[in-house]
Amino acid sequence: MNHISAAILAGGRATRLGGADKASLVVGGRRILDRQLAALGSVASDIRIIANEPARYAECGVPVFPDAVPGAGPLGGVYTALLAARHDTVLVLACDLPFVTAAFLERLAAESLAEDVDAVVPRGGRGLEPLCAVYRTRCAAVARRQIDAGELRMTALLGALRVRELERDGALAAEDEGTLFENVNTPHDYARARSRVAPDEKPFKDRITE
Repeated sequence: MNHISAAILAGGRATRLGGADKASLVVGGRRILDRQLAALGSVASDIRIIANEPARYAECGVPVFPDAVPGAGPLGGVYTALLAARHDTVLVLACDLPFVTAAFLERLAAESLAEDVDAVVPRGGRGLEPLCAVYRTRCAAVARRQIDAGELRMTALLGALRVRELERDGALAAEDEGTLFENVNTPHDYARARSRVAPDEKPFKDRITE
């Protein structure tokens, strides 16, 4: 997949996790960030991290870019990822998704080959997942117009693009769709994610104070 760039969005403030660095939380003995880098390695030849504290991820061996427009939320992260990408097709991934797999990301990237769409977005149990999706770099202009207008909703961005939905079909079910898009936003989420693979890890309150 040499035509694919990828970006892990790690610029959020994680207020519901007490300001913890979600990308560095450990699930199954590895940081979420390391799990994602491993999965993306078979999909993308150009991987970036979008984060406002670049030094925190300096040891990861991939470039780190701060938000091009501070305070623009996830939309700003997507916008920055599109600006920083080396290739025309960019897979963006929120840093709080510990269970995305290489097989699923490869399928998502393969769906992006069509030229008649601006984005490929999977549909999970909660609806569309715009922070585990593929965008063309031409979407940056649309994202910037929305940022300048103060319209920061990801749903608004999708509404302005030609989107191909990756439906919940048999292949998606085979990827365990029940956990594929499970994210870590709260201490409860984190405890649940760890219990799926490593129930004996330290409690959340101990992890974030180390």
